[in-house]
Amino acid sequence: QVKLVESGGGLVQPGGSLRLSCAASGRIFSIDFVAWYRQAPGKERELVAAISSGGTTNYADSGKDRFTISRDNAKNTVYLQMNSLKPEDTAVYYCNADIARSYGSGSQVYWGQGTQVTVSS
Repeated sequence: QVKLVESGGGLVQPGGSLRLSCAASGRIFSIDFVAWYRQAPGKERELVAAISSGGTTNYADSGKDRFTISRDNAKNTVYLQMNSLKPEDTAVYYCNADIARSYGSGSQVYWGQGTQVTVSS
């Protein structure tokens, strides 16, 4: 089965940086859109950034000029580089991807288990 696994989260001081990774494994024919979401306690899950198969990116206002989403198709991995982190960036970050498992099949949505990012002094 296809799995998405996030990694790279942790505790960082304000102004610091983290690089999150989302690695897809299993039977994969193609990966279309991939997005990073985050959810803080008591708040709704929100989109952070997204990237298409062609490399087109979108960012929420909260991460513009600080976050960068990228992908390495050879590794079936998507990254989220987060710089100048703020306490309000503290949340569980989730990877979401549209993946086709075989030729001719439609894509399905997959979610990772999430990785905790804590920004604190």
